[in-house]
Amino acid sequence: MVTELTQFVGRPVYNAKGTFVGSVGNVVIDLPTRRVGSLLITRTNPALIDAGRDVAVPYRWVSAVGDIVLLSTFPEHVTVVEEVPAEEKKIEA
Repeated sequence: MVTELTQFVGRPVYNAKGTFVGSVGNVVIDLPTRRVGSLLITRTNPALIDAGRDVAVPYRWVSAVGDIVLLSTFPEHVTVVEEVPAEEKKIEA
């Protein structure tokens, strides 16, 4: 079955418990295998993802695609950790 990748964009994404995760913002292709590698989820649910940040989920987590995208697995909560650039880190002697 052939599906155009643009059909994914904009579809709502739900976890296995039926909670809204976000919407598909883009599809990431694994070029060497010519397969979908992951989905970029945008407009995310801030109850699940800190600050409603965009997240990429591996396509292997997708259990069904129809009018919605259903994930077979998704963390209870995604916490975003800000990385401090190396030049801003203090060097202790």
